[in-house]
Formats: sequence, C-alpha cells, structure tokens
Amino acid sequence: MSWAGKILRVNLTAGTVKSEPLNREWAQAYIGSRGLGTKYLVEEVDAKVDPLSPDNKIIWATGPLTGTMASTGGRYTVITKGPLTGAIACSNSGGYWGAEFKMAGWDMVIFEGKSAKPVYLYVNDDVAELRDAAHLWGKSVWETEEMIKKGLQDPLARVSSIGKAGENGVLFAAVVNDLHRAAGRSGVGAVMGSKNLKAIAVRGTKGVGNIKDPKAFMAATKAAKKVLADNGVTGTGLPTMGTQVLMGVINEVGGLPTRNHQDNQFEGAMDIGAEAMAKPRATDGKKHLVTNQACFGCTIACGRISKMDEGHFTIENKPQYRGANGGLEYEAAWALGAANGVNDLECLQYANLLCNEEGIDPISFGATVGAVMELYGMGVLSKEQIGIEAPFGSARALAFLAEETVNGRGFGKEIGQGSKRLTAKYGHPELSMSSKGQEFPAYDARAIQGIGLAYATSNRGGCHLRGYTIASEVLGIPVKTDPLESQGKPELVKAFQDTTAAFDSSGLCIFTTFAWGLQDLAPQISAACGDQYTIEELAKIGERIWNMEREFNNRAGFTKADDSLPPRLLNEACKTGPAKGKVNELATMLPLYYAARGWDPEGRPTAETRERLSL
Repeated sequence: MSWAGKILRVNLTAGTVKSEPLNREWAQAYIGSRGLGTKYLVEEVDAKVDPLSPDNKIIWATGPLTGTMASTGGRYTVITKGPLTGAIACSNSGGYWGAEFKMAGWDMVIFEGKSAKPVYLYVNDDVAELRDAAHLWGKSVWETEEMIKKGLQDPLARVSSIGKAGENGVLFAAVVNDLHRAAGRSGVGAVMGSKNLKAIAVRGTKGVGNIKDPKAFMAATKAAKKVLADNGVTGTGLPTMGTQVLMGVINEVGGLPTRNHQDNQFEGAMDIGAEAMAKPRATDGKKHLVTNQACFGCTIACGRISKMDEGHFTIENKPQYRGANGGLEYEAAWALGAANGVNDLECLQYANLLCNEEGIDPISFGATVGAVMELYGMGVLSKEQIGIEAPFGSARALAFLAEETVNGRGFGKEIGQGSKRLTAKYGHPELSMSSKGQEFPAYDARAIQGIGLAYATSNRGGCHLRGYTIASEVLGIPVKTDPLESQGKPELVKAFQDTTAAFDSSGLCIFTTFAWGLQDLAPQISAACGDQYTIEELAKIGERIWNMEREFNNRAGFTKADDSLPPRLLNEACKTGPAKGKVNELATMLPLYYAARGWDPEGRPTAETRERLSL
C-alpha cells in the first residue's frame, strides 16, 4: 500500500529518535497528511495545552500520494495547536520536501517536548538523528538551508526550517522549505521555535515503490493529468498567469478587501496583478516575472519566479535581493498591497522576499499592517510609536515594518503578535479583520457570501483554503452560484470543506480541485492504497476529519460565539461595485450550516453525527 508504514517519534527533551509502525486503522479512516496527522495530535495532546509549551506537539505528515507520480504529489502538512489562534493548526506546503521525506521511507514525524539547546533533525533514509544547530540559530531560512547542505556535503538534501521569526515567537511564523514554499499559516513556525527545533533535513533515495496496483494507478493518474491539462484554469490560466490572475477578477466583482476592509475595490489593483508582473517596467525595460515554476510532480506549475528592479529604493544597497527568486502569489500580493492601499509592485515583492527569508505568513503580516495603518490614520498610533509615518498607501512604511517584524525589532514586535492582540491593546479590537484570531485572506465576505461563512466556521481561523467557495461563487466551478446570495451557501460551504479535507489528506494540492472532483481522486487513492475508496467514502472521510478538528476546538474552549466575523463585515455595507450596499448575512447562514453539519444549535456535533462518522 502507498503508505510507508512507519513514523518517526522525536522526544526533544530526552534527545531520542525512534521508529514506530503507522497505525493502519487510523490510516484507513483518515487517509494521511492533514487527516492522519491531526488524528495523532488530538489523541496525544490535551486541547487546552499552551501552544508554546513543551507539552504541545508538532507533526510533519505526508499523504499516501505524496512522492508518487500523481500530479502535484509533493505536499506535506505541519499539524499542531496554533499559537496565533489557540485552535487546531494544520498548514500545507508544496515544493520538494514532502516527497523527499516520503522517499526516505517515512509517513510522518512527531516532535514532543523541548530541546535544551538548538537542534535539527537529519534523516537519511532509515537513519535519523538529532544534530546540534547552535551555528544555525539566528540565521535566516535561506542561510540555514545553504549551511545545512554544505555541512552535509549534499546539495540534494531538502530542508524544512524556520528563520528568526520562528525563533523570536512571531505568532504567525511559518515553516519554509525549498527557499520559498511554506506551511504558512497559524504560527506553526513559532511552535517549532519554542521547541528549539531549527530544521529538518532529509535525503530520501528509496522512492515510493509500494503502490498496491501499479497498472491501475498509472492509468488513473494519466487520466487525471489529462483532465488538468484540458481545463482552462489548471491547463492554461494558472501556468500562464499564476494565482495573480485573480487580482483583476476579484476586484471586478467588488470583492477585493482594501485598506483594512474599509473598501471593497482597489484603484491600484492592475498595478500589482498578473498583468503588471508580465509587463516590461518603465524604469529598466525588464519584466518583473521571469518564469513559472512547479513543485514536485506538478503538471500545473502555478509558481512564480521574479526579479526586482535593481534601482528600487528597497534594494538600493541590498544585492542579495536582486537575483531571480520566489515571486508574488495572489494572497501575498493582496495582503501586502490592496490591504494597505499600496500599489508599488516592487515593494510588495521586497516584503514578500523578507517573509520567505525569515519565515512569516504574508497574509497575517499584511493584514496586521492594514490595522496598524488604520489606527495611525485615526490618531491612535503615532509616528513615534510605529517608527515611521504610516498612512495607507505608503510603500516605505510597508517595507520598514516588514524589516522590523521579521527581525523582531521596535514596533515589529507588536505586529508579530497579530492583529487581534494588537488592536485589542490599543482599544479597537473591532479593527482586527480576523476570525478566531487568524486574519482573513483576499476576499471580501460581504461581496462573496459563502466565503464569509467559510471564514467564520474554519477550524483554523479565517481561511480560504479550508473551503474555497470562490471557485463556485466567482469562477463557476463546478457550478456557478451567485456570490451576493446567501441562500444555499451553508450546504455549499460544507461540501467544499469536506472535499478539501479529503484532498489535503491525500498528499495532493487543492489547486487540482479547479478541475478535479472526488471522482478523479477516488481511483488514484484506491489503486495506490488497495482499498476501494468510493466518492461517498472520501466525502465521509472529509466530514470525519472536519468534525474531529471541530471537537478539538470545542475542547480547547471555542464556542458558537467564535464562529463570527468582525462588525465591519456584518454592519458596514460595501461602498462600490456589484456588491454595493451588501453586508455579510452570517446570522442567516450559520444556523442552517449547523443543521447541515448535524450539529446542535450551539455548534457541537450531535451523538448521532459522532456515531455516523465513527468518531
């Protein structure tokens, strides 16, 4: 079967590394990656644990299709209790690390306790050991990866690590691999730093050779790849334009949150979108976008590689940022740009590079800066407090605050606590555009009703990736629904959430779902794992995972009151565009969502639901 069949358990307190067999029963019921890793976490960790204490655990998990010939089979997840939210945290990353770990013969690695000194884990096929990382502490992700490879004398090793942000306890610190791919949200990097764990370096030479039915698997993956190639989004749009193709689309429907959600359309959207990245600059005649890039096994290749204008003020004396490097994706471009009213593409790329280099989530960072800029405009925060004049639209303020935050200096320390804590400290908690303490991504919940419900009910806090109803509400995939209409959205959100949980657990990228449904995933998992996973069974597994996460949060102290949106989105109507006059209709949708989920009116899974899902 396509699971490796064994996991690593690392006790950082004792300094021990042990192998143990994978729980096959759990693997059958939760597939892998997000589902299976979360199952281990909820069984082993008290939901009320302090996320940054040694009693919390952190897990890197692959799926049964990770490292295989399935398209996009390079994904892995990092699962823990998140310090930004206090809720379940599960962040997904692409690149090559996940496939390398699986090819070394492991399904997951569980870290528990806390090391007395900085360490990193080195895995070379069956050999796994903790090594001293004192020389790596204080180094950036980029420096760490280079130093580890040189120290191992192995340029093919893959590294998953944190930068200074994770070490310094930035609550939205990320775990970064392959220089610019990240398990980005919820502060998983801060948990890693709290354990004095700097990195995991992996070299895997075994491959994934335990596919149950190789011929059926080859046929299933070949057919699925053709579906991706023939689809307009996965076959043409994403390879050519990347996720940045959405900037103009979302702005046009009036769903681009601007200036901390005060506005829902950005007049500078076309200056920071895909078209601008592909257009020669007036300054030097060169294009910002160099090429696209794919993660392991990916036939979509939505990644961007960009090169900055060498004369831009942000890098005048910083040659290290002048080469080709990981480029802007839509969420980062929005958070660093429209959320703050900044339309300087080069500045956004500079801030994005800092996020990659030191390991922070650009969504939470940019959205928190948006709150800071609003507080500055209100006179609540001053230049003296922030360290710079910080009105909306200031590229220099954005660059300065990015530098301060990733390095843990000055007002950057406050930004590093996230918008919920920052706005509460300065007396305006209503200005945090977040749910459960996690900042919203690039879609206005008033203009796109379903995504507002998805934000409010997401188990990891404000998030689009847990139920991307934008596909249906804006792009018409798999069916077109009216973004301004709340009717039918509870059922739509539930379906997207359950399906996404199944895809996340397989080890594949959810961008495949622009073209694939569970009918495309089922034959691939069935052939790889040896069991007949029907569409209905995969949907049920996704629902089981969702409810398992929900119950962990309930035990952690979350209630119906936390399934909420900021007052601005419920009471202040959109000012322009197709959504003019609209607020989010959460109060109407939430009870219907609970009913569709089989939960009681307080948002708790009923006994019948728990029995049906074998929880």
